[in-house]
Amino acid sequence: MRKAWVAGLWAISSIIVVFLITLPISLQAHLIAGCIVVLAMILLKTFGPPVGIFRMIALALGTAIVLRYVYWRTTSTLPPISQIEDFIPGFMLYIAEMYSVFMLFLSLFVVSSPMPSRVSPAIPPGEEPTIDVFIPTYNEDPHLLASTVSAALSLDYPQDKFTVWLLDDGGTDQKCEQDDSTKALEAQQRRAELQAMCEGLGCRYLTRARNEHAKAGNLNNGLKHSTGELVVVFDADHAPTRDFLKETVGFFLQDENLFLVQTPHFFINPDPLERNLNTFEFMPSENEMFYGIIQRGLDKWDAAFFCGSGAVINRRALAETNGFQGITITEDAETALELHSRGWHSIYVDRPLIAGLQPETFASFIGQRSRWAQGMMQILRFHFPPGKRGLSLPQRLCYCSSTLFWLFPYPRLMFLISPLFYLFFSLEIFNASGAEFFAYTTTYMLVNLLMQNYLYGRYRWPWISELYEYIQAIYLFPALVSVILNPHKPTFNVTAKGETLDEGHVSEIGRPFFIIFGVLILGLLVTIWRLFTEPFNADVIVVVGAWNVLNIIIAGCALGVVSERRNRRRAHRVDLLRRGELIIDGTAYGAMIDDGSLGGARIRPNANVTLPDLTRGQAAVLRFKPVASNIAIDSLPMTIRNVERDPDGVLIGAEFAPTEPMHHRLIADLIFANSDQWKKFQESRRRNPGVLRGTVNFVRTSIFQTGRGLSYLVHLHKLWRERRQRPVLAPAKRG
Repeated sequence: MRKAWVAGLWAISSIIVVFLITLPISLQAHLIAGCIVVLAMILLKTFGPPVGIFRMIALALGTAIVLRYVYWRTTSTLPPISQIEDFIPGFMLYIAEMYSVFMLFLSLFVVSSPMPSRVSPAIPPGEEPTIDVFIPTYNEDPHLLASTVSAALSLDYPQDKFTVWLLDDGGTDQKCEQDDSTKALEAQQRRAELQAMCEGLGCRYLTRARNEHAKAGNLNNGLKHSTGELVVVFDADHAPTRDFLKETVGFFLQDENLFLVQTPHFFINPDPLERNLNTFEFMPSENEMFYGIIQRGLDKWDAAFFCGSGAVINRRALAETNGFQGITITEDAETALELHSRGWHSIYVDRPLIAGLQPETFASFIGQRSRWAQGMMQILRFHFPPGKRGLSLPQRLCYCSSTLFWLFPYPRLMFLISPLFYLFFSLEIFNASGAEFFAYTTTYMLVNLLMQNYLYGRYRWPWISELYEYIQAIYLFPALVSVILNPHKPTFNVTAKGETLDEGHVSEIGRPFFIIFGVLILGLLVTIWRLFTEPFNADVIVVVGAWNVLNIIIAGCALGVVSERRNRRRAHRVDLLRRGELIIDGTAYGAMIDDGSLGGARIRPNANVTLPDLTRGQAAVLRFKPVASNIAIDSLPMTIRNVERDPDGVLIGAEFAPTEPMHHRLIADLIFANSDQWKKFQESRRRNPGVLRGTVNFVRTSIFQTGRGLSYLVHLHKLWRERRQRPVLAPAKRG
């Protein structure tokens, strides 16, 4: 009886909403209604709790305005098909808008009420399942691999219950015996070096005959040679914290049909946007929206998927699919989709338990995202999640959201060029007066911004998504067209990490952004000219011109993104605050390890310590108690690089000088042991500036980055640097 009442209420509510959406009202009435909804959403956001009924009411109000906009766009604004020159671009814009609305509604379904953070169940002593830890590698630096392997060997778990494997696809028989003698010798040397490193650290080294099926094939080769009940996968540049297994493995003891426990990817270095705009320290990172909100939303519907690293997987589940799937170049999401369709479950643990590296250069960033986009399109083409047998309806919708998202380059580019159709060619692609366009579009955009702020406020600031989409769309659009035309064409490419930039410069793939910016500025000049020459069309010209100005703001900010700042540091510092001793010429001095990176540390001697005179290049030893009990040494060789003084005293910069594999165990214990430091850093950036302040900040950033980008284009930044580096002449003495 109760279900019938609920169904009846939903039916009545739907009829009322449809009536309100389609009710013919005056333009003034619509504008007033839209303003009331915007005000109500702001009040609910300000005074209501961020979850529960108030959140749902606000999202429902916003949905009504969005649907009314859709109804108006569909019934009143499309150019007549008889005017084909207007209809084709007008309909292309309409499709782009409808895609955006559809993705908004999918997002509402997925993340309107995300799963709360889970508490890891305890693992009863003696019941720990056996585990194989896989670290697949292809061409990564051995020092980077030593850090990841060392961190994995220090996991807080019974030592006889887990085995760490380095799966090397850069030293296969195929590579060692290739016709190019130089490359063959490099592969042979790599294999020998990694074998010696693994022997010294105490992990297993494994390669294979041929490089087949990329990362999926490498992992499947590891499955053939191991027997653990669970499999853990870490990318070569993703070092785990000590509590990784403690926070994840217990879930498998509660659910025998669980195939996956996925954790977020935390990065200790900024991506190119964060580095070039200097936002890494105070703005949430791009991946935090996905891992902080979207994965939790997917988790609610049992649709959290494997992200390639930082995951624990049930071997029994992989046996059903003959291992990791390799049809597409995104083997992680493909494997999860297949196992979800077979009735297996997944869980997402919202705690940063690995620390990895992001691409440093804009070109590497685009290469990585192109692979993700093409892989998701392959999944859509080969597996078609909406019709995948075995998935529940919520899982179908979730996988639709995850795959269809990567079509964003099309609408982003359409929104970019659409104003120019009218400004340059006077094409009427939007059949409405300036007043109608302003009233409907402005309320729709405001409501959209508020809804996005409701959903992602602490994890994604206003307009940042639009900027990320724009900087990717230029190159992802042709990549998507390529894979749609030939879904078998894409191949797996390893993303470059740990790159350095000796000089600031415009990215080698950054020139198109300057050309686009110039075209948009030309559109602004045309807007001004047409206002003077066509005053009778002023309302439409002003509205379309304002749209073009918005695109200029986004495009101007992108100029800063593709203007690469210098970055000579290969490793990035993290706060440590660990007690230790600095040993110089056999004498130990009490000290605090202030911060550090994979390359070195800064050490602050205790206040009562008097150090001898230090010189650059002087040898020293850092001694501290490792967190992991299975590390037999406690002393790490170092080289003094500099000595500084600050208000708190002396600060010594030193470079690690490891001479044996076990020294890497100490470095990993120092840098990666504690997951609380990653969680604390994440929380320090998660602030919601609100739509108004966020918009003002974005405009200010865009103005500055536009100037910086243009200065990089004409190399003014180099002239300024040279001027700063010139010796300053002392003023002449009077007298």
